[in-house]
Parts: sequence; C-alpha cells; structure tokens
Amino acid sequence: MTHCGEAIGVVRAAEAEQMPVVISFTVETDGTLPSGQGLADAIRETDAATNAAPAYYMINCAHPTHFETVLDPDASWAARIQGLRCNASAMSHAELDEAAELDDGDPEELGRQYRALQQRLPRLRVVGGCCGTDQRHVEAVARACLG
Repeated sequence: MTHCGEAIGVVRAAEAEQMPVVISFTVETDGTLPSGQGLADAIRETDAATNAAPAYYMINCAHPTHFETVLDPDASWAARIQGLRCNASAMSHAELDEAAELDDGDPEELGRQYRALQQRLPRLRVVGGCCGTDQRHVEAVARACLG
C-alpha cells in the first residue's frame, strides 16, 4: 500500500466480507510512504479510521536500511508490525525502475539485517522477500531469524 486511503479502503472492503486483513505498506528510502506520510502516522491513521481492524501490519518492497531508523520498538504502532518482505537492493524505487540489471544485493547481509529487525520487532512472525530476492535470500533470512 502506498497511502492510507488505499489501506483504509482495503480494510473496509475486507470487513464488509467478514474477512481478516493484513495491511502492508511500502516505504521510500527515508522511511516514508510514497505519499510522503510517515510510517507511524500511516499505521495510526489506518487504525483510527478502521477501529484497529487490521490483524497486523507489514512493510514490503523496501530495503531494511530504508525504514530501520524510523522504527521505535517501544511505540505501540511498531508493535503492530508483524511482517516484512524486504527488497534485496538498497536502491530507491526510482533507481530500481531505471536499472538495466537486477541488483540482488547480498543475501547473507540481508539475513543479518532481518535478524536485527527481529530484535527490534519482537512480534515479527512473517518474513519473506520482495524485489530482487530469490531462494538464496529467503534461506539466509530464515537461518538468521531462526537462529
């Protein structure tokens, strides 16, 4: 999801069908949504508009370095984040769109970054990969997160 309106609409549609829903926001290199809204504000606004209906939140399509600095492990909004699907590359979305070749990053480093995020997000329970990841990345993340 790239903005709150989109997330709120999905939550309301899921509620109308009596379906559970998880909202996954994407962020830019500065930890804000493409709309410019901060991640904390996006989670708070979506929860306020939907009576905290999402089962939990995720972050997707961003490298760990893009959002690790905005996470406050003591904040109630951060406790709502239970899933991550990170990109292999630390490049911005614009740079990735213009790249002639895939930047698949370093799978082992990505695993270490997930482990560090797991320590900051104790309720983290869903992990996976997004742009540029493959089985090497998912294996490294699983090894790191499972200890």
